[in-house]
Amino acid sequence: MDLGENLYNLRKKKNLSQEEVAEKLNVTRQTISKWETGESKPDFDKIVPICNLFEITTEELLSGKQAEKKENIKETISNINNKEKQEITRKRAILLSTGIFLYFLSVVSIIVFEEIGLNSIIGVSSFLIICGIATSLIIYQAMVYSKEEKLKEKEQESPRVKLITESVAIIFLIIYFIISFSTMAWHITWIIWLIYAVIENIIKIVFELGGNKDGR
Repeated sequence: MDLGENLYNLRKKKNLSQEEVAEKLNVTRQTISKWETGESKPDFDKIVPICNLFEITTEELLSGKQAEKKENIKETISNINNKEKQEITRKRAILLSTGIFLYFLSVVSIIVFEEIGLNSIIGVSSFLIICGIATSLIIYQAMVYSKEEKLKEKEQESPRVKLITESVAIIFLIIYFIISFSTMAWHITWIIWLIYAVIENIIKIVFELGGNKDGR
């Protein structure tokens, strides 16, 4: 890439007109046009002001190679980060879906054991084991992100998602107290918070997947 072409590309990236560049460098528009077409080159005393204007080094200005390399590196890093995020989201979705399925399966197992007349202890045991596995999967997928990633995710969380999750939390809190006080089965009603955790994760993953599709 020659100097004229590089100057043209730098100006376009900054969304500046030839008149604006000329004004900032204290030259005429015709001078900028000649620089970009290769009819003339900038004087030595204009090199530093040009670099300051476009926020580049003299090497980037004269060769253009380093600037292109930086853009490629940034684009590559961005693509890698997006792919990693999509892969983590996909794994979380699989684990969460499996956990939810196991919760349904645990309920079905009790019904089946009662229907076939097996010992109720076996039915309860199978229910607790399956629920334990489901809970472990949900907790594990929630721990996939590191502490820093969770903080970053919280900062980038859209107001709409935050509003929805907070509203759901309030609804579940009300349901929890109503059921707990009416039945006094506090030793069982804690399961409501497991259901809340599942729903909260579903909401976040749905929005994450939607954001990934929009960002493609």
